[in-house]
Amino acid sequence: MQRPITVGIDGSLESLAAANWAAREARSRGLPLRLVHAWHWQVPHAPVAQDRKVQEHWVRRVVRDAHQDLADRFPDVRLTSDVLREATVPALLSACADAEMLVLGSRGHGAVAGFLLGSYGRQVVAAAERPVVCVRGDSRGGDSPSERGAVVVGQHGTGEDSEEVLAFAFGAAAARGVAVRAVRAWNLPPSLAYSPVAVQFVDGAEGLQPWEEKELAEALVPWRERYPGVPVVEHVELGSAGRALLTAAATADLVVVGRRTRRSPVGTRIGSVAHAVLHHAPCPVAVVPHG
Repeated sequence: MQRPITVGIDGSLESLAAANWAAREARSRGLPLRLVHAWHWQVPHAPVAQDRKVQEHWVRRVVRDAHQDLADRFPDVRLTSDVLREATVPALLSACADAEMLVLGSRGHGAVAGFLLGSYGRQVVAAAERPVVCVRGDSRGGDSPSERGAVVVGQHGTGEDSEEVLAFAFGAAAARGVAVRAVRAWNLPPSLAYSPVAVQFVDGAEGLQPWEEKELAEALVPWRERYPGVPVVEHVELGSAGRALLTAAATADLVVVGRRTRRSPVGTRIGSVAHAVLHHAPCPVAVVPHG
């Protein structure tokens, strides 16, 4: 049974942009598309607030209108829609568990040039068991490969460490007919960072850069073999992983980053690299959970 691409909608322009992106993705991958709206009735505190029947009518209209619009524009996509009678975050996490990916909308760049995901979105990204794609209302990307950039993916650690992240990136690139740009960034060990002699050593022919390049190349081997038709560009640089990915994202169609699923002492978190890319990338960002 095929997992659907699931998208959360709430009637906003941003969520409708996410639904449009998700429909294009479902069409390119040959997957079904599921629209969900989380609605949890609570007794209103203000006497002028809408009553339950009025609010439920509005919710169902939002879902129905979005469903009809996508059905008209993407007739070849198998489409379903549901109103989930549960609080937003638990509802989206439950819907995500059975999905190929969950797609959420964002308000785009704000006054501080940030990616305004919202508290619900941050909670879902940090706890989801499946990939979550965040789509800005003004995200670029056309319907043909000539209108699209590469899929940029951040690779870290060994090939096994980044298996889920690379799998998602290569699958997305194959569906689009575009290249993968694999980015790996590295920094000097703290014990060497402030030593001029150490810097001269690692800059030599036997320094760390060739080792990092070898690690990236080895991690990509099985995915090059599995997707021989996907062109691959390898990029390794000394510096911040977030900065390297954002530079590559300037012309990308999609950026794919990983999120470790191990819980920290303060609970689930997105991670600094994913956080930076989510807040500043000009294109959709996929956050893929991995061990």
